[in-house]
This record gives sequence, structure tokens and C-alpha cells, in this order.
Amino acid sequence: MAQLVECVPNISEGRDKDKIRRIVSAVEQVGGVTLLDVDPGAATNRTVITFVGGPEAVQEAAFRLIAKAQQEIDMRDHKGEHARMGATDVCPFVPVAGCSMDDCARWAAELGERVGRELRIPVYLYENAATRPERRNLADVRSGEYEGLGRKLADPAWAPDFGPAGFGESQQRSGATAISAREFLIAYNINFNSRDKKLAHDVALTVREAGRFGRDAAGKFIRNAEGRKVRQPGLLKSVKAVGWYIEEYGRAQLSMNLTNYRDTPFHVAFDTVKEEGEKRGLRVTGSELVGLLPLEPVLEAGRHYLRQQGKLQGVTEEELVRTAILSMGLDDLGPFDPREKIIEYRVRQRPDALVDLSVRGFADLLSSDAPAPGGGSTAALCGALAAGLAAMVASLTHGRKEYREHDEAMDTMSLKAQRLKEFFLAQIDRDTDAFNEVMAAMRLPKKSEEEQQARQAAIEQANRSATLVPFGVVEACAEALECAALAAAHGNRNSLSDAGVAALALGTAIDGAAMNVRINLAGIEDRAWAKDLDAKTRALQETFHARRREILDQVEKELAFVE
Repeated sequence: MAQLVECVPNISEGRDKDKIRRIVSAVEQVGGVTLLDVDPGAATNRTVITFVGGPEAVQEAAFRLIAKAQQEIDMRDHKGEHARMGATDVCPFVPVAGCSMDDCARWAAELGERVGRELRIPVYLYENAATRPERRNLADVRSGEYEGLGRKLADPAWAPDFGPAGFGESQQRSGATAISAREFLIAYNINFNSRDKKLAHDVALTVREAGRFGRDAAGKFIRNAEGRKVRQPGLLKSVKAVGWYIEEYGRAQLSMNLTNYRDTPFHVAFDTVKEEGEKRGLRVTGSELVGLLPLEPVLEAGRHYLRQQGKLQGVTEEELVRTAILSMGLDDLGPFDPREKIIEYRVRQRPDALVDLSVRGFADLLSSDAPAPGGGSTAALCGALAAGLAAMVASLTHGRKEYREHDEAMDTMSLKAQRLKEFFLAQIDRDTDAFNEVMAAMRLPKKSEEEQQARQAAIEQANRSATLVPFGVVEACAEALECAALAAAHGNRNSLSDAGVAALALGTAIDGAAMNVRINLAGIEDRAWAKDLDAKTRALQETFHARRREILDQVEKELAFVE
């Protein structure tokens, strides 16, 4: 999966629309970045800006935004209700897909070093990027706010992680910036068939991690030895919640922030609130997503509800999303458009995507004089078709009386096959993109010796990337073959030929991808690296074809025509 990271800088300007527009334009000028949202607040005098993309593009866009905010905002004149200490007050990196929290912490530190060095802005790293425990909490890092920043910078214990510790003219204007890595926050409301705010809030106190203050049998607060109220923890980790009444909707809601959806999955929050609401006579009518969320928790929810129904989980991504929307009533208060609400879908929207062409459209483009798509994209397509066939056999087998003993195996295999299908589909465009990157590197200027060296380095890197794309297809084919093997061994016998065709298509996919590996290796200067990758590719092919021959022999044996 391609790496996708979200960045959510908060700037200390929420009133001057022209300033905000100029600062945001710094992000829009960076290729490979998608601007998702700009949310200004007049009372707080603060704007939250959200964009996503690959790590390098996001780092560059964040740096340009911080630099532009430094030019546009003078913190000596800033007033607002929200805590703040800099023109760009905070700049968190959030993993969305294909990357980890450790990756985001590293990217945050790299950005912090550049901001401190080039812009001379004091930078503090916090949360998952913090360099010491006492700096994890943003409130601690930002204590004293801008007005106390001069004293803070003079304290050796609060020397910034990057940038100057002084409070000269430049730092007085820009203030300091806090950069971090954190989990994705899902803002989520659940709707009740009631206007009773108290009942909704009672549910909130029960489910939120902070819980409520405990009471004894007489209804008095339970206190500890120091006389402080003792909290009873709530049911859901990493969840903040409050109950309120929304006049616009004429109903009570439970408003939640899921600060780590891996601790408490999207659907677990919904089911728990539904269960607690029923204990109080409340019925959940649906729910509402505020802002956007990653694809992963939606797919996880879809699989959860299919599992509850005893259905096969390995269905199409579209069906999983539809199941989640229906099961959680995400369209209760208005349409829920996955293309607008799911981050990956917002980023995927590109008019030239090969994967969105019709079969005829792809074949026609393939048969034209266009240099791409070519053999690499075709090999990836063969892999997607093969994985799709394996998933189909699983769906035609699961739940049938005569194959009950294989239900669990088919369910597991279908999930794997669908995941591989999505991977292969992504590689159709990724192969073409990699080819275009090589062409772009070839077009770089080469007049001076410095330009020639930079061009050669870019060509080498682009060739490596273009080689690793088909190598990834080779590796995935070996994994997908086991799906075809299971389909052939235990799948519905009426679909035996489909399992065989899956194995045949994977043979084309792996050999085609391997050819693309080798043709790209010819352009790699690092011959040791090239030789090693070639050996790995050939070893994978050899093992693959031995296993594939076993599968096809068995299929042919069972399909043998007898007069």
C-alpha cells in the first residue's frame, strides 16, 4: 500500500481571510498533496488546515506553510481564546495508510530540524515524536503560551528540540511551533430517539475513558484519603464523550472523539453506545461522522457486521463500505458519500486512473501508441483477475451445506484474496506512475556537472522504484497462488475450472512482472543491488511454478473427460 500521511497544522489566524488564503496556497502549490479542509475560527483566531499525501510531499507542504505563516502572522499582535504559542502553533503528522506511528515521528523530527535550521523558529516535539517524557503532553509544552515564551526559552530545561533558544526579533514575531506524530482522531456523533440530554450524557459518562465520579449507596461522592473525588473509569479506551441536545435535529446526541480508533474501533464505540442506550430505554437511530476518517476503520466495521450475520467477510471493498454505512446508520442525518468522507477516496480521485477504465477502454489504450500502460500494468491486471477468481470461489463455497467444514478456511482465504486483489489493482497505475517518474528524471537538465550528478542520482532512484513495483507483484503472486490452491482443493467443485484459471493467470502475472523487473535492472548502476534482486526474483519464480504445476495437475485430473 502506498504511504499516505495526514498533516493538520493549526495557524494563529482565523479572521483575516486573505492571510489565510495566502498561507493555504503554500500547501496547494505542492504536487502530490490533497487539501482536505480549511476550518477558520474567529473567536479562537485560529485556523485548522488538513491535507494528505505521500510523506515527502507532506513534509514539503508543511514546511512551506510554516514559512508562509511566519511571513504573514505577527504573534505580538495576536489575540484569541485558544491556547497558542506560535504563528504555526502545532503541526501534527497522522498515519493514514501504509505507514506507522514511528514513521510519522521520524518525519515530524525531520521537519522540525529543517524549520529550526532554515526558519530560525524554536521547535518542540510532542506526543509520539517527543524526545523526553515531560514533553509528550501538548498542554505542558505550550504552558505559559506566547506571552511566557521568552522566559521559557531562557530556561535550560525548556530549550527547544530544534532552532534557537533565544527570543530575538524573529522569534518574537513567529513564536514557537510544536510538531508531533499522533493517531487519527475520529469525531463521531451517535443519535438517540429522544430529546433528553441527561440520558444521553449519562451514557457518555459510562462509555468515555475518563468515566464519572463514583458515588456510594447514599448518592454521595466517593473520596480518597486526600479528600479528592474518585473516578470510576469508563468502558471505552481512548474515547472522549459528552451528551447534548441538538436543536437543529430535534434529538439528543452522544458526541465522541475517538482519539485512537485502534484502541476502540469505530464499530465497537457504536455497539457499546447502542447497548448502554437500550439499558436506559433509548434507541439509537443512526450516527453522524464529523469531518473525514481513514478507510481502515470503515472496512473493519463492514467485516464485523458481516461476521455477526454469519456472512463471508471477504467481499468487495464497496460492499464492506456499504455494510458499514447501513449497519451504523451513517446516513441518518444526511447522505454519507464515501468519496467525500473517506480520506483515501478523496486522494484516489484522479481523472487519468487506468484502474477506472472500462475493459474496452483499457484494451484500447493498451493497443495504442501510448507508452503506458504496458506489460507491467497488464501483469498486475492478471494478478487482480486471479485474486478475484479465488475470492469468487470462496463466496460460492461458503455457507453451502456440503462444504460446511471449509467455511472458516474460505472466509479467511476470501479476506486474503480481496486484499491481494486491491493490491494488484493499485499496481496497475503504480507501474505507469513509476515509468513516468523515470521519464521525468531523464528530462532533468544536464548542462553543469552538478546538474549531471543530480540527474543521474534521480534516474538511479527512479529506476529502483520502477523495479520494485513489479517485484512487489512477483511477491504478491506467490501469496495469491495459495488462495488459488485452497480454492482448487476445497472450493465448490462446480467452480474448479475457475480455480484453475486463477492459477494460470497468476503464472502470466508473475512471469510478466519478472520480465519488467529484469528490464529495469539493466538501468541500475548499483550492480550488486541489481544482482541480488534478480536472484530473489528467479527464486520466487522457481518455487511458484513448482507449486503451480501441482495445482494445475490436480485440477486437470479432476476435470478429465471420461466417455
